[in-house]
Amino acid sequence: MDLPEELKNRPPRKGGQESTASLTLDAYVRLKAELEELKTTGRARIAERLKAAREHGDIRENAEYDAAKNEQGLMESRIRNLERMLRDPDIIEASPESDLVTAGMLVTIRPLDEDDPEEETYLLAESAEERAAGVRTITTTSPLGRAIVGAHLDDEVAYEAPGGMFYYLVIGFEPRT
Repeated sequence: MDLPEELKNRPPRKGGQESTASLTLDAYVRLKAELEELKTTGRARIAERLKAAREHGDIRENAEYDAAKNEQGLMESRIRNLERMLRDPDIIEASPESDLVTAGMLVTIRPLDEDDPEEETYLLAESAEERAAGVRTITTTSPLGRAIVGAHLDDEVAYEAPGGMFYYLVIGFEPRT
């Protein structure tokens, strides 16, 4: 795997120190670009909105100013979250040789309790920040994710959700490329 320089040159972790996130290289690059965009153009855009709202007069009764401040708070929270995740992540990728479902794979399942079942494909990921074109992401800590981690081809899996028990057949999986 060809890591970016900042990951290649990071110091080794101290004993007991854990990674800040588990991400694929693709997610790391995408989140790094999002962080840079938020810290530059995102902050500049919010500053302009705040300036324009202040020019409307008294900020105590200014809905435009309140909305801009709320957006600023949400954006700064996202920046802090991204900075934490990107500080020292584990970069992972699924093994193409695996005979069981692991994080980083595209998993195709078929509902067993429907009359006309349609296959569903998901990206199984350690982080909800992972993305793959055309499929939804489920995390390894979600009920469905926990049910399919470690499953083999043609295994039946079940999980309980607020809507009841759901049963699926694992009909395919492959590493996300």
